[in-house]
Amino acid sequence: MKKNGINFDEVFKLYYRPLCLYAIHYVRDVDIAEDIVQDCLSLLWEKGDEVEHLKSYLYVMVRNYSLNYLKREAVFDMNCSPSDLEETLPDEELEEYSVMEARMWTAIDALPERCREVFLLHKRDGMTYKEIAELLHISVHTVDNHICKALRLVREGVKALYSFFFG
Repeated sequence: MKKNGINFDEVFKLYYRPLCLYAIHYVRDVDIAEDIVQDCLSLLWEKGDEVEHLKSYLYVMVRNYSLNYLKREAVFDMNCSPSDLEETLPDEELEEYSVMEARMWTAIDALPERCREVFLLHKRDGMTYKEIAELLHISVHTVDNHICKALRLVREGVKALYSFFFG
């Protein structure tokens, strides 16, 4: 789908996941973050304006929508001082972090099914190799092989995605 020189299929593929991860840093809820990003992309589609710096425009839009959500829901304490926010990351770092995180999750999603399952049980759910082996009825050595393979493929996948998008 193209409108005013913007290919929205490409915009969605390139920015949806990083923007969702970026919004999560503000709203701390996956569903709300996805809604915010969808609203921003829909607004971009409806307006149909050509945007000179699309990436920056989208990140600012998602940040503003996220902050508006927090204000509207009274989640954000309007009485906090700037020193209360000292440990928060600057927007540029959050943007970089969300892009790196999206690359990592894209690489994890590309893992073979069993390998991904073992990897996520260990890294995301904190299960030991022995617990995973018992749960999946496989040997601890097989769990170790899956984890090693997953780490290698994720590392390679992140590098490949980076070089594909950024040469």
